[in-house]
Amino acid sequence: MRDFYGVTLDNPLMLGTAQYPSPAVLEDAFRRSKASVATVSLRREGGEGQAFRDLIDRLGVHVLPNTAGCYSAREAITTAQMAREYFETDWIKLEVIGHGDTLQPDPFALVEATEALCADGFKVFPYCTDDQIIAERLIDAGCKVLMPWGAPIGSGIGLANPYALRTMRAAFPDVAMVVDAGLGLPSHAAEAMELGYDAILLNTAVAQADDPAAMAEGFALAARAGQLAANAGPMPVRDMAAPSTPVIGKAWL
Repeated sequence: MRDFYGVTLDNPLMLGTAQYPSPAVLEDAFRRSKASVATVSLRREGGEGQAFRDLIDRLGVHVLPNTAGCYSAREAITTAQMAREYFETDWIKLEVIGHGDTLQPDPFALVEATEALCADGFKVFPYCTDDQIIAERLIDAGCKVLMPWGAPIGSGIGLANPYALRTMRAAFPDVAMVVDAGLGLPSHAAEAMELGYDAILLNTAVAQADDPAAMAEGFALAARAGQLAANAGPMPVRDMAAPSTPVIGKAWL
């Protein structure tokens, strides 16, 4: 099993903490799903103060601060440094947005920020696209985790390009990988895990559901099912039918 900078997660579900109807609903979603990681934005924390920090501490999960809303390497680096001081962790989910409509990462600024943060001792979880060249640059910069998107943030599309995700997984077999963003249904989580990914990260699909806690639990169960299937060694896909009943012993008339 691949680890995340030396940490093995009990549950492959990572949950965001934004957009929930109330703090109580957020807490219930984490309790029911048993998510192992909570992603938190420093900007969100700054607006809600100590009460939100206390809630996150009560959850008893790994905290992964993020640089959401940053549009330059400099802005992301500064935000990461502030987050490390406030949350007392070297983990950082690095987001450097390059396109306002799709929220697609800026690959050049992402690599630049990754190099600087890894050199500064951060354990970087970079939010990236499913481009293998960018992935290789991020690994060379010091990343031991990659977080390719399934689809644009908040879209609910699912895995827009399963082929790209499958080939990325195969290209870097020793690197921990998380499908991050765009998942809308638990079935999308199962599909991602069946490809051999190590975790999934989502926020909107849970926070904006009619029953966020139930949806969070559904995603957790689906992620675990996909993980079990991947570890079990799925049967190969065939072009032709293959009978499950043996021919030996069949009566010949």
